[in-house]
Amino acid sequence: MNCRDLSCEQCTVGDPEGPPILRLVGVDKILDGKKVLDHIDLDIPRNRITAIIGLSGAGKSVLLKHMIGLLKPDRGQVLLDGVDLLHLSRKELFETRRRFGMLFQSGALFDSLDVFGNVAFPLREKTKLGEEQIRERVLVILRKVGLEDAEGKFPDELSGGMVRRVALARAMVMDPEIILFDEPTTGLDPIIRNSILNLICRTFHDHKFTMVMISHDIPDIFNWCHHVVVVHGGKVIEAGAPKDVRNSVNPFVHQLVQGDIHGPVHLM
Repeated sequence: MNCRDLSCEQCTVGDPEGPPILRLVGVDKILDGKKVLDHIDLDIPRNRITAIIGLSGAGKSVLLKHMIGLLKPDRGQVLLDGVDLLHLSRKELFETRRRFGMLFQSGALFDSLDVFGNVAFPLREKTKLGEEQIRERVLVILRKVGLEDAEGKFPDELSGGMVRRVALARAMVMDPEIILFDEPTTGLDPIIRNSILNLICRTFHDHKFTMVMISHDIPDIFNWCHHVVVVHGGKVIEAGAPKDVRNSVNPFVHQLVQGDIHGPVHLM
């Protein structure tokens, strides 16, 4: 199945289901003396794929870390189903993170573990499942990402695309509600990049996860998501359906989407 156009009828099933699953309200964050997030207000729709785009250094990865509670805001709220992560105890935050899967830049696999061990790692660390149950679940996930014959390979034996598929399998294996992707296609050639995006899209079809994806694949990413957020200078300057963001009259958004050398961002 080619999932390239998420505006097609099978991909868009009416309005998002209920209120946003994640909300950032008035979030500020200073890192190394620099204001990285500047009064961010952001809604993440439930059971949809949201793409966060912007220039390098705009604060996109810092946003993801706030969503999962790896960073705490200096000011503001990060609400998961209305509950502020800042007010959770350490134990409650640990339990809340079970609702998330995360695919880091470059995959972040453990070099000392084979494919099976990498995917099984969260199950062994966070559940009380027996090895037989773990094996069954891991093999099911590996089949879904097309790696059923690669379970014994180590990361240095894998291509870049295979590494991302293993990372996606690891992110899925705990059956999360929300999967966060930090630039899942960086450094991949166009064919492998599209195969990874297609796999993410098929995963959405199968499970209807809420997905949040940082991407520099502009304008292609507009075909692979339901909702687009544009971040610039630590602020959300535009958010909406891909077609609305693509047709934005905001000069920066227009320059970013079109890849135009002329606009408010000066190259030199």
